[in-house]
Amino acid sequence: MMNKTVRYDEHFLMDEKEIKDYVADHLDLFDHKDRLVVSEIGDGNINYVHQVLDSMTGKTVIVKQADKYLRSSGRLLDLSRNRIEAEILKIQRDLAPEYIPEVYDYDETMAALTMENISDYKNMRYELIDKQIFPNFSEEISDFLAKVLIPTTDLVLGSAEKKNRVKAFTNNDMCDISENLVLTEPYDDYRKQNIVTPGNEKFVETNLYDDKKLHAEVADLRNNYMNNAQALIHGDLHTGSIFINQSGVKIIDPEFAYYGPMGYDIGNVLAHLYFPLVLNLKVESADEKFTEWLLTSIKETYDKVLEKLSNVYDETVSVGLYQNKVFKQKYLADIMADTAGYTGTEIIRRVVGDSKVKELALIPEEMKIEAERILITSGIQLIKEREAMTDGQSLIDAFIKCKEGI
Repeated sequence: MMNKTVRYDEHFLMDEKEIKDYVADHLDLFDHKDRLVVSEIGDGNINYVHQVLDSMTGKTVIVKQADKYLRSSGRLLDLSRNRIEAEILKIQRDLAPEYIPEVYDYDETMAALTMENISDYKNMRYELIDKQIFPNFSEEISDFLAKVLIPTTDLVLGSAEKKNRVKAFTNNDMCDISENLVLTEPYDDYRKQNIVTPGNEKFVETNLYDDKKLHAEVADLRNNYMNNAQALIHGDLHTGSIFINQSGVKIIDPEFAYYGPMGYDIGNVLAHLYFPLVLNLKVESADEKFTEWLLTSIKETYDKVLEKLSNVYDETVSVGLYQNKVFKQKYLADIMADTAGYTGTEIIRRVVGDSKVKELALIPEEMKIEAERILITSGIQLIKEREAMTDGQSLIDAFIKCKEGI
């Protein structure tokens, strides 16, 4: 075995040959280095993701490495984000093992996370672009969310353990990205980084930049994001971080994880069901069955999350004061109001911000202005009326109302 202190005592960004050396000589995960095939499979703009495959046995792992700089822009980032990702994966696997890939190793010096390859599952974003239907999705994602959120709160954890976790999961650089890209710049383009489709400039200015009532609501959501250390959340739980097949889902890429409001994760999941919905409605080959399933999934995901949060609450919360029915009802209502609000902020930021989604790029140019206005208007309504969004049907009604009004 190669001596770790000689070869891996200082961080460097590994290429494909060095990945082979790392998994075979350093981690002892493979016996025959000459049979290994390494390919870079990451499609994000932050980290480097390599698949390692033994061409004879089929044994395979994933190595995800963080660099000191943001992959897309060269911005300096704290390497501890990979440590946070490794730790939350382990915590969430303990709570919901069926939904989280196994972590084999985390190397803090190399900022390298080696984990189970989930290649039997496919990226949900691209599956939805292909109009694939997953009847069990709302059941599975709501089960995952309830299992990993409530048990990480101080309703369940001891006070000291919760505070220590908040400290351990302080994720300054990644939270700063969300605080700006999601919860500031779509409403105040102070860095001039928003990307607005030509023809929608005045619409965006009027409805996002000049609406002071909207700004007050977003300020409240931003303040909540920054100060409500409610639960250990994924922080970027969209369909690109969900891998899926007909037998289940796997959740990956929690590099934005920190202690924040539960509704942020739930809202991110819901928001990314609206993009394939609008894409499907704005192409000539619209699939009515797929549209119906997406609308049903939005409704059911919201309703089932609320139901399962309530069930897990009853199963895990033992502090007498917190068992008070009035307190529990308000606690859950606040989570779901946050959920509607963050669904709206995530929809809006993907339309006007500089980190867009693939679905919008696939909408024909002649339909893009109208499609984006439907999404923006829906997002605004979800934010402004979040307290009134008390069930999944209200989210669907808001979307239909906005679609018909454009």
